[in-house]
Amino acid sequence: MKFVSKKVLKGNIVDIQDRRIFKGEIHIADGKIKSIIEKDCEENHYILPGFVDAHIHIESSMLVPSEFAKIAVKHGTVATVSDPHEIANVLGVKGVEFMIENGKKTPFKFNFGAPSCVPATPFESAGAIIDSDDIKHLLSHPDIKYLAEMMNYPCVINDDAEVHKKIEWAKHFDKPIDGHAPGLRGDDLDKYISAGISTDHECFTNDEALEKLQKGMKVIIREGSAAKNFDALIDLLPEHYENMMLCSDDKHPDDLLLGHINQLAERAVAKGMDVFKVLHVACVNPVKHYNLDVGLLQVGDEADCIVVQDLKAFKTLQTYINGELVFDNGVSKIKHVDFEILNNFNTKKKNVSDFRFETNKFKIRVIECLDGELVTNEIIENATIENGNLISNTETDILKMTVVNRYENAEPSVAFIKNFGLKEGAIASSVGHDSHNIIAVGVSDKAICKAVNLLIENKGGICAVSDKDEKVVPLPVAGIMSDQNAKTIGKAYAELDKMAKDLGSKLHAPYMSLSFMALLVIPSLKLGDKGLFDGNSFQFTDLEV
Repeated sequence: MKFVSKKVLKGNIVDIQDRRIFKGEIHIADGKIKSIIEKDCEENHYILPGFVDAHIHIESSMLVPSEFAKIAVKHGTVATVSDPHEIANVLGVKGVEFMIENGKKTPFKFNFGAPSCVPATPFESAGAIIDSDDIKHLLSHPDIKYLAEMMNYPCVINDDAEVHKKIEWAKHFDKPIDGHAPGLRGDDLDKYISAGISTDHECFTNDEALEKLQKGMKVIIREGSAAKNFDALIDLLPEHYENMMLCSDDKHPDDLLLGHINQLAERAVAKGMDVFKVLHVACVNPVKHYNLDVGLLQVGDEADCIVVQDLKAFKTLQTYINGELVFDNGVSKIKHVDFEILNNFNTKKKNVSDFRFETNKFKIRVIECLDGELVTNEIIENATIENGNLISNTETDILKMTVVNRYENAEPSVAFIKNFGLKEGAIASSVGHDSHNIIAVGVSDKAICKAVNLLIENKGGICAVSDKDEKVVPLPVAGIMSDQNAKTIGKAYAELDKMAKDLGSKLHAPYMSLSFMALLVIPSLKLGDKGLFDGNSFQFTDLEV
C-alpha cells in the first residue's frame, strides 16, 4: 500500500470528541496524523473523521469488496463492519476468505466478522456449514474483528450447545458479538443479552430500541434498500447517541451510487439534531465498539478523514485513508483488481409442472409483504384453483411464489404472497437471504418457470420475464455478486427494477424485498426451499388452511 509521505490539510477542523470546530492545519506523514495546529486559513471546507457503516453485507451491493470500495469512498465512507454471511452460506469459510483477500487489495478498511449462522437455520438448504470449530479458526484470524450477527436467537435463549460454543469462542478471543433479534423483548431479551450479545440492528419500533438501549445494548439504526428504520428510531439519538450507530445492512448498487452513511447524517442534522452527536454516531462509535484500526482525527491516529463542503449535506470533496488520497473531487482513485470467480450452483432446469400445487381447500395462508420492512404478516385468503392447481390471482394480488434449491436437484417449494402487484410475467433472484436459493414470484406457473430457468442458465442473477421480453443481470460470483463495476451493475439493476415496476410491482425495491421473503429468521411468515415457515414459532406450517 502506498502512503503519501507528507501532506497538509487546511480548513475547518471538526473535533468530535471535544465538540468544537476550529480553523487549522492537519500534518500527515507516513499515513498518520503527526500534528494538528490551530491557525487561520482561507479554506472554508470542513475536515472530519470518515464515516463508518456499522453493519453491512457487502454482497448485497452485488459488488465484490474492491468494487464496493470505489463507490463508498465517494460518499466519505472509510470503513465498514462487514458480515460476509451471504457468501458464507454459499461457499463457507472459502467465501469468507475470498472477501478478506479481495478487500485487502484496496486501501479501504473492511472489517469482516465470523458468520455465526451458516446455515441461518436448520430448516433450509444452504451451500455450506460453518460450525463452532470453523468459528474458532476464523476468530483466531487477526482480520476477523467480531462474531457476526447471532440471528438464531431461539437457540441462544434455549441454551443450544453448539450456538453457545460459538459465543464462547468470541469471548475467548475477546471479540464483540453482534446481535439480530427483531421484536425480542422482556425476559427473553434479558437472556439474549446475558449471553454476551452487545448490538442489535433489527429494531423496528422506538419502544423496542429503547428497551434494548436501557438494558445495555448498542442499537444500530438501519436504513438500507429494503429495510428502513431511520424514521422510527432517529428520535432516540439525542439522548442515547453514545450507544447508537448507523448502518445500511443491505444496499443495492443503484442506491449505493447515490449515497451511503452521509445521507443518514444529512437527514439527522436536517431534523435539527446536534451535529457533534450525529457525527459521534456516524464516525466514532463503530470504531470504539469494534476496536477498529480507523483514525478519529487525533494526533497519532491513522489519517482516515474526509473533506466535506459543509456540515449539512456532507458532500464529500476528498477522502483519505491511511493518508492516501482515495477520492478527489468526483474521481475515485481506487483501481480495479483482478479476482477469481467462485460459485456453487448445481440444480437442473425445471418444468412448468414442478410448480403445480394441487388442492381442494378454499383458504390458504398468505405472506403479506410490507414495503420497506423485513417483517411480514400472515394473512388468510381465498384460494384460486384451476384444474385442481392453486394459481395466482392478479385481481386480488395473491401471487404464487417459489423457492428452488440451487445446490442440488429438489422439488421446488410453493407459497403465495400479497403486495408484489405484478400484473404480468415474473421476477426472480438467486439473492435469497440467507441461503441464496432461487426465489421467484409470478402471475403464472409458466412465467415462474421461465424466470427460474433463466437464472439456472446463468448460474445466478436477478431477472424479469414477460411473454414478450426477458432481462437478466448475471451474478457469477457465488450467484450473488457481479464481476462488473458499480456503474455497469447499477445501470443494469436500475433497468431491471424499472421492468419489474412496469410489470406492475408497486414496491420501492422489489428485488430487495423479494430476496428477504426467504429470510426465515424474521417473522412472521416466510418461504424456504423446504416449505412455508412460521418465524414466530420457528417451525414449518401448512399452506392450506
